[in-house]
Amino acid sequence: MPDLIDEVDEELRAERAKKLAQRYGGLATGVLLLAIAGIGGWEGWRWYERREAAQAGQAFLTATRDAAAEGADLRASAERFAGLAQGAPAGYRTLARLRAAALLAETGQLDPALAAWEAISRDNEVDPLYRDLATVLWGLHALDAGDAAQIEARMTPLATPGAPWRASAQEVLALAALKRGNTEQARRALQAVLADAATPQGLRDRASRLLQGLGS
Repeated sequence: MPDLIDEVDEELRAERAKKLAQRYGGLATGVLLLAIAGIGGWEGWRWYERREAAQAGQAFLTATRDAAAEGADLRASAERFAGLAQGAPAGYRTLARLRAAALLAETGQLDPALAAWEAISRDNEVDPLYRDLATVLWGLHALDAGDAAQIEARMTPLATPGAPWRASAQEVLALAALKRGNTEQARRALQAVLADAATPQGLRDRASRLLQGLGS
């Protein structure tokens, strides 16, 4: 008798499973197909991104090499980098914008260069590392015609310990202090550059020469 009851229960469970499969089987298949399509779409997007990044990288390297060639038209190179920035993925877009600004400054187009660095420094879609770099470059090139106090206000947060561009920011602070005639403040900023073990050698050499010029 128990065996019979178990057999009947088994049949009932099988029948219920069959009905559930008939009722929801189409839905489960649809969900499965949707998941497969989603995975396929994601992988396709990743392939597209990799291809776009590879193409942008090659275009950036080619433009960099051409700009460094002897007799290169640097104004045209600046326009070329600006064009690359229009459709490149985020990383190469930022690098192209920075390179375009540098070439504008190099060819005497200071106002457009300052505007370009300013735009990068205030673009929340740009990595903070590059926003800070753009701010430092803006400050360095704004020294001749810009307001020293404004430059110092922008550089001070970037000169704190642990900041990635602190040595460069300290150098700009020193130059801004000299512009205001504050030799002692400039001396302290340059000494901070030399005291920082992470200061690049080229920047360290410039700081030493400036200190020597100040009689230190």
